[in-house]
Amino acid sequence: MSGDPGVTAGDIARLAGVGRATVSNWRRRHGDFPRPVGGTATSPLFSLADIEGWLHRNGKPFEVSAADRLWQRLRASGDDFQLADLVGWAGLRLLELRGDPVKVPWPGIEPDDPGLPGLLADLAAEHGHAAAFGLLVERYVQAHSRRLVVTRPDVARLMTRLACRAGDVVLDPACGLGTLLLATPEARTALGQDGNPAAARITAVRLLMAGTPADVVPGDSLRGDAFPGEVADAVVCNPPFGDRAWGHEDLAGDPRWEHGLPPRGEPELAWVQHCLAHVRPGGRAAVLMPSAVASRRPGRRIRGNLLRAGALRGVVTLAPGGPDLWLLHRPKAGERPPAGVLLLDADGDFARAEREWDRYPDGEFCVPVIDLLDDEVDVSPSRHRPRQTGEAFGRRFTEALGRLSAAAPDPPGLELLPDRRPLPFTTLSELAKAGVVTISHAPARLPSGGDVPVLTADDVAAGTGPSGTSAAGPGLIVLQPGDVVSTAGGSARVVTEHGAALGPYLTLYRPDGKRLDARFLAGFLTFAQSRTGTGSSRTDLRRIRIPRLSLERQRAYGHAFQELARLTETLREMSSLGETLVRLSFDGLLDGHLRPAP
Repeated sequence: MSGDPGVTAGDIARLAGVGRATVSNWRRRHGDFPRPVGGTATSPLFSLADIEGWLHRNGKPFEVSAADRLWQRLRASGDDFQLADLVGWAGLRLLELRGDPVKVPWPGIEPDDPGLPGLLADLAAEHGHAAAFGLLVERYVQAHSRRLVVTRPDVARLMTRLACRAGDVVLDPACGLGTLLLATPEARTALGQDGNPAAARITAVRLLMAGTPADVVPGDSLRGDAFPGEVADAVVCNPPFGDRAWGHEDLAGDPRWEHGLPPRGEPELAWVQHCLAHVRPGGRAAVLMPSAVASRRPGRRIRGNLLRAGALRGVVTLAPGGPDLWLLHRPKAGERPPAGVLLLDADGDFARAEREWDRYPDGEFCVPVIDLLDDEVDVSPSRHRPRQTGEAFGRRFTEALGRLSAAAPDPPGLELLPDRRPLPFTTLSELAKAGVVTISHAPARLPSGGDVPVLTADDVAAGTGPSGTSAAGPGLIVLQPGDVVSTAGGSARVVTEHGAALGPYLTLYRPDGKRLDARFLAGFLTFAQSRTGTGSSRTDLRRIRIPRLSLERQRAYGHAFQELARLTETLREMSSLGETLVRLSFDGLLDGHLRPAP
């Protein structure tokens, strides 16, 4: 195996911290750009050494980290279908290097690159064995992002917070790469099963690296349960959706179907009952479900039985369009079923979901079970308005009225001129050439881990402080007070504190404070696109026309732009408050809390 692996255009973009379009432009505009050494016409492969040399010769910042160099060599040791096995092999070698006993079966592949063990040892020495494997898994997920179904980290945290406790035995019968099991708080033992042997191996290694006792087995959990008769304190699961070949005929008499035989077209209800079958009496389960499972007609009998038994305790719609999170409980012998079930549309507010679950079985989003046991047994949160006491409704209605009245904006302090007075203009590109402003673009990817605060594109759009973190490394751009940061969507803000790093997909404008006012520049970056109606790109932003004004007049304009920004934010807040008031008014009229004024 050659020590010079091939890299794709996407790899080059990630390693160089640019977009794919930039790499395409380099190939078109530079005749000395390296020629492909393999691949296909649509996905060519380039020599990593050739790419490194070309980038250095052309003065473009580029440094291949130990993790990236290892990843490219590992990836070149087999085809894409073997990549998961290669990652698992690397994980087992890292366990060996750490001195751990390897009880996980090795994959049926042995890379023929003699340099890989040394690169693994170097990476482990730099980052630690667990973090080194985490970097490889992260790159594997990025490389196969279109094929893999990986539970979002924030969803995994929510599921484990609601279902798991420290010291629990936790099972995930469709564990994938182990995201849910790794999110469990101090599990006593982690049990996992997955139909993909390579994924099961990666999960086992990740758990062992984290110091969690684990038993992870390959195989189809529905057709070949690896833990028959075993029960856990909690089960968490993100099962495969829409698999009609789940074994309906073969499993017709299975004892797991306590609440009814799942119809052929309801595989998700088979997973729900499989999870409940593995929960101890009094234990909990959190299972992700497509939103349609809450209302599809063939599943109404099982939904009704789950409600009657007290097994279904909550359905939370996590975001518009789903998925839903089903919160389940295995009743103890003689336990009385609760009178209500939590039906909540969280709309992305996971903290709210936690708060309402803590209030269960009280709270305004707890719907009486008896109201759901009709011909449809529809447990979709969107179909059920929350019940509120008169006191609670009155408080929310009065508060909404007051906030809407208080939010009335002041008009901007602008003077109408009797005659139009055209201004002289220049462009951002010309200002950059003159040294008035320096323009920098953030790397497409920052090193994981570490505690360097990172200002993200979401932070800029929302007007909040840095929410990301990164490890220190080459190419990291540290922000200074007076910098202007802009998103591709047209949001811009002036940096007021030192120390945060520039996050991916952001552009930094560092003005010469003696010639260009930061608030003036931020205002034009924010409002120019709404005036032109054009899409955003780096080229468009450089062509933005900016008035050539004295610094004093720039500051006056900057103050006016701040007033416009405050007005924009106030109008957005009023729109949100108005929607809340309309919804409360409608609900109040229907529920008898309000009536039309005489």
